[in-house]
Amino acid sequence: MKIMINGTEVEVDGEVVPLELLKGNNAQKYLAVRCSKDGKTFLFDLNLKINVNDYDSLEFITFDDPDGKKVYWHTSAHVLAQAVKELFPNAKLTIGPAIENGFYYDIDHDPFTPEDLVKIEEKMKEIIKRDIPLVREEVTVDKARELFKDNPYKIEMIDEVASAGGQLSIYKQGDFYDLCRGPHLPSTGYIGAVKVTKVSGAYWRGDAKNKQLQRIYGIAFPTPKELRSYLNMLEEAARRDHRKIGKELDLFSLHEEGPGFPFWHPKGMVIYNSIIEYYRGILRRENYQEVRGPIILNRSLWERSGHWDHYHDNMYFLKIDGVDYAVKPMNCPGHVLIYKTKVHSYKEFPIKLAEFGLVHRHEMAGVLHGLFRVRAFTQDDAHVFCLPEQIETEIIKLIDLVFEMYKTFGFEDVHVELSTRPNDYMGELDLWNRAESSLKSALDKKGIKYKINEGDGAFYGPKIDFHIKDCMGRSWQCGTIQLDFAMPETLDITYMGPDGTMNHRPVMLHRAILGSIERFIGMLLEHYAGKLPLWLSPVQVKIIPVSESHVEYADKLRSILFDHRLRVEVDDTLESVSKKVRNAQMEKVNYMLVVGDKEVESNTVSVRTRNNKVINNIKIDDLVAKLVEEVDAKSVEPLIK
Repeated sequence: MKIMINGTEVEVDGEVVPLELLKGNNAQKYLAVRCSKDGKTFLFDLNLKINVNDYDSLEFITFDDPDGKKVYWHTSAHVLAQAVKELFPNAKLTIGPAIENGFYYDIDHDPFTPEDLVKIEEKMKEIIKRDIPLVREEVTVDKARELFKDNPYKIEMIDEVASAGGQLSIYKQGDFYDLCRGPHLPSTGYIGAVKVTKVSGAYWRGDAKNKQLQRIYGIAFPTPKELRSYLNMLEEAARRDHRKIGKELDLFSLHEEGPGFPFWHPKGMVIYNSIIEYYRGILRRENYQEVRGPIILNRSLWERSGHWDHYHDNMYFLKIDGVDYAVKPMNCPGHVLIYKTKVHSYKEFPIKLAEFGLVHRHEMAGVLHGLFRVRAFTQDDAHVFCLPEQIETEIIKLIDLVFEMYKTFGFEDVHVELSTRPNDYMGELDLWNRAESSLKSALDKKGIKYKINEGDGAFYGPKIDFHIKDCMGRSWQCGTIQLDFAMPETLDITYMGPDGTMNHRPVMLHRAILGSIERFIGMLLEHYAGKLPLWLSPVQVKIIPVSESHVEYADKLRSILFDHRLRVEVDDTLESVSKKVRNAQMEKVNYMLVVGDKEVESNTVSVRTRNNKVINNIKIDDLVAKLVEEVDAKSVEPLIK
């Protein structure tokens, strides 16, 4: 097998220790190896002997690779755990995974103080300097139980793995060891810079019935410079926090009387409805039919759809007349019921049903976060019922639509992932293989690079997920296209084929582009720091009369702009002009029109932009034309500069 090391092609064969191949080749740049076999990928430690002939390819991965970050941060979590045990020997460790941005470790211990976190971070740096090798060792159930006999959490995990017939392994770093599947870095010295960021409470297994643990979060990077950049980004993110902006701009609120259930205020509804209005235009153009279903449906439907067995823990339930019902977490079964109200012919396809559907999903209180993690949200949901031969064409259309809409909102950096069959799947294996092949083919024909997430698909079908990057480089998973052969079977939907029989099943494409309207608005607020494009702004124009004698002209101007469907307000308070301008800037108003004697006499306006640029003597007709053009074009950048 030929592999690349630092741009040089190297021939390898038989059993090798990847780390030994890297000697003299900037070895510490590489973190793990990724092997592939029959389209599936596997990650291994660099110091673990592997037979390259068992795989189709072998690739060294760096921190720039998402898998590299995962390994890097997973090892950092072990360093955190070792630091805690050295400082607090009675602490009981539970789990410590890598997460999207960094890592955490859940620990059974009394609450840690800020001073404790400082000590833990210093101890981590000390462990990193020791450059302790991480050594994998496979162990028997009996040995694992003996090693962790004083830790009930580890014993519980050991018993679960044993009952499932899995292999148990530990990783040693000096005198410290932890139950873990790996992979890990070769040694703690690979970690360049580390920071303990915060601590919070977390229930064991995410269940409020269990004991609350201490969750310590951290982040690590290869260099101090990268760590400083990340910490600066966190400071900027705090400044852009959508919860803070939402309160300042009076957009939405969250209340103890309804945790996880956002309350939209009038100005917030302007943003919400502007998105929906734009979206409805897209739906009309793409020949979607908008529908609306109830949020409470009978248990029998959720059993037939598979949600009762596969999604039960995320649902809310109630009884009506002694019968079990569930609040819908998804819209798809309701759309199937609408589909089944009449007989369909093959000539009608594709049939596209869209709904801005309010769904409810049970989330633990500890993970609720503004508009980003809620218990009730609106999905921009749609289901495309199509013929088997239409699958690829319709998927390509959906991919094009996703990229078009993201560009409209100012997001052009899009990362695509393909998630395949999970262990807990519904339906026939050959249909799953066909579905995965169809999604891959559509992506390949579009020339789109994508990452494969093995086993991460929905229980009813594989999916394409779209991740967008905001102005701070953060990635957000928003859109999804899911190909479903299973639900048409379980809910028994058919169509009349060319042969005149009803023995034909359509295929379902589930799709959401924004994902959650609430979450997407939160992303927009942070991406733009509250300074939304004109077409989305709750207040687009603020007219500021210099004195009371100019209010009449301001009101006349307001009427003209209002008649052109612009959102405009007059500030006729007794504050000074500078104070009024400052207030408008704090409200993130796009344009401020200051009117005084000169403007009244010349029938013009003076425009001040959010960037403090002033343009004098603009004719009213010219102003209106520019504003309408900017709104209609959905322009991200202002046209009046």
